[in-house]
Amino acid sequence: MTGGNNNVERKPYPRLQAPIYFTRAGFSWRFWKRAPTRDGLGGVRIFADEPPRQGDSLHAEIFLLDGTSVTCRVVVDWVDELPQGAPGHYDVGLAFTAIRPGDRERLGPVLAPGPT
Repeated sequence: MTGGNNNVERKPYPRLQAPIYFTRAGFSWRFWKRAPTRDGLGGVRIFADEPPRQGDSLHAEIFLLDGTSVTCRVVVDWVDELPQGAPGHYDVGLAFTAIRPGDRERLGPVLAPGPT
């Protein structure tokens, strides 16, 4: 967990406006020697009451408006504590590390128009 005054470069991820469930992903041998690549896949920002740790690899399921869901893998890019009265206790940036072809587009209706 980090505070709001850290030196992590923030990606301009859009705010996810849908329920998300995530669990810590186990590390497979292929990820042991190198970090998962996340260039070009994008990511999302979420509000969370319980913060994951920066760098955690997570399995995520995002529940869409049509009743279906998108499953993917993400890595926690950053975690910022929010002031009292905010929609959540933490603002979390999640970078996609694995997402099925077409699922990124399916997320469009549940993403805020710009980074917030």
